[in-house]
Amino acid sequence: MCIKVSFHIKLFISLILFFSLLLLLIGIYYYYDLDKQLYAELGARAQVQSREIAMIPTLIDAVEIKDTDAIAALVGKLAKRSDASYIVIGDEHGMHLYHSGYPGSIGKSMIGGDNTEVLQGKDSISVRRGGLGISLRSKAPIFDGQHHIIGIVSIGYLKTRIDMLSTGKLINILVMALMLLVALFVFSWWFANTMKKQMFSLEPREIGLLVRQQKALLESIFEGVIAIDKEYRVAEINQAAKSILSLHASSRELRGKRLSSVIKPIPFLQEKTMLASDTHDEICLFNQVTVIASRVRILLEDKLQGWVISFRDQHEINSLNVQLSQVKRYADNLRILRHEQLNWTAALAGLLHMKRYDEAIRYIEAQSESAQEILDFVSARFCSPALCGLLLGKYAGAREKNVKLLFDPACGLAQLPSGLRETELMSIIGNLLDNAVEATLLRKGERYPIEAYIVGSARDVVIEIADQGIGIPQGMRERIFDVGITTKPSGDHGLGLHLVANYVNHCGGTIEVSANQPYGTVFSIFIPMESRAMLPDLINPDESDDTA
Repeated sequence: MCIKVSFHIKLFISLILFFSLLLLLIGIYYYYDLDKQLYAELGARAQVQSREIAMIPTLIDAVEIKDTDAIAALVGKLAKRSDASYIVIGDEHGMHLYHSGYPGSIGKSMIGGDNTEVLQGKDSISVRRGGLGISLRSKAPIFDGQHHIIGIVSIGYLKTRIDMLSTGKLINILVMALMLLVALFVFSWWFANTMKKQMFSLEPREIGLLVRQQKALLESIFEGVIAIDKEYRVAEINQAAKSILSLHASSRELRGKRLSSVIKPIPFLQEKTMLASDTHDEICLFNQVTVIASRVRILLEDKLQGWVISFRDQHEINSLNVQLSQVKRYADNLRILRHEQLNWTAALAGLLHMKRYDEAIRYIEAQSESAQEILDFVSARFCSPALCGLLLGKYAGAREKNVKLLFDPACGLAQLPSGLRETELMSIIGNLLDNAVEATLLRKGERYPIEAYIVGSARDVVIEIADQGIGIPQGMRERIFDVGITTKPSGDHGLGLHLVANYVNHCGGTIEVSANQPYGTVFSIFIPMESRAMLPDLINPDESDDTA
């Protein structure tokens, strides 16, 4: 069975093995280097001693007459003070005259085969086997007054002694290495645990998977997301953010840049504001794009690491709000139709229950005639079934609110303009009719009919909705198509006309707003049958005042 070892344990073991191998190699190198230095140092020391002894006058005289007793008396004192393993004195023929470690060799030949160079007047340092074993020795010639070679001085250090010195040094090295190894063991364990905490106890493979998941998650978010570090540099940015901000550089190129070089400085991104607190759903201007932005701090162990800024184009959110508002209005229309149908059915059921069949028949004919008349008119004049349903729903809704909706006899639309989708045309007409009904209801006194004129020709579609409601104040006309601007005191308003303007603007049409007589407002919209480039100024409000 395979045992799975965690990353920090693998790291700890790897560090221990690495440091152990490193210490072993350093120890071996240091040992051999130390041994080499020891041999060089002892060789130089032996050479100095041999030269100095060879220059002693009393020794020269004693060697010249081969007085072994005098040599023994003199050199014996020197041997006691020297750290060398032995001191040997020989004559010009290589015969022993004195040996501090082996007195029985006097009169015998010196062994080792390294006397030739010395008898030629040169010093020598060598490792040879002598009477006491292998040793490092230095030999120097002894000269008489006429500079003739009359003897040899040999000073040596036995290899066993050198090895003892090396062993002592090696023990010191091993003790130091062991102490260092213990320190490295503690350091490796601490480092491995620190890495574990920094990695949140995750394995490298798990971290790699999280990074890939994070990238996929960022790119899957419809909102723009920018992550910045505490130095206000971009750490991560997704495609949605680049698209909203119209950034063409790659994410790799943007990473590390100052936030101020990506988004123009605004109060929302000031250092003091960002450090103060988090914020949500704040309307800001990012690179001339109005967005709804949120900012959240990234904290690790209560220390600030950076921020995450998420934002979305406000226009998209407004469009969603408008579309939801339209859905709600369509549902209201269906509710009104259902409510009217239930009332009609209840009245008919009452007449039948009372067995007033003639009256029931007249009631059915009257209702059918009225409903059929508007149904026949709308279905015959408009090519879109969905638009017919919308107009019938608006007609029924207005009637339920005791507001009359009149269609001009000239109404007719044989085809839809190419620059508008069917739902967009329905949104334009539906919003204008809803606004007209609401304006009529807000006016006190007698309620006058709303007039609708919808005509399509080969050149364009003309939509004109006229009401005699509360009208539009002069100061509000320039802003009536902006988001949130409305003449209504309350409710879900301020989006419908904005959506109308966007749709008309998109297909290259124009909108005119004028005052109705004696009061109220007339909205006139001209939509080309063939789409053309968007015009710069499509809204031309009339300069005359409305009368409330």
